[in-house]
Amino acid sequence: MRKSRFSESQIVEILKQGDGGVPVVEIVRQHGISRGTYFKWKGKYAGATVNELRRLRELEAENAKLKRMYADLALENAALKDVLGRKL
Repeated sequence: MRKSRFSESQIVEILKQGDGGVPVVEIVRQHGISRGTYFKWKGKYAGATVNELRRLRELEAENAKLKRMYADLALENAALKDVLGRKL
């Protein structure tokens, strides 16, 4: 997936311009983005602050870590049950 040339904080600032009454045509021309990109960002980041986005990214990273831990433990548990099942 291609990394955006705009950070999340920059995207929030661009969207705030639109909320402030600047026409969308002016915003997309000024920042060199398409209308589709602007409205995709608006759908994804509408009403979010930079702190909320940072917290969301931290929670997603923590969630991914916990999922990996659970998968490792589930695999280990299944292996132990297999070994115990063969011994009996």
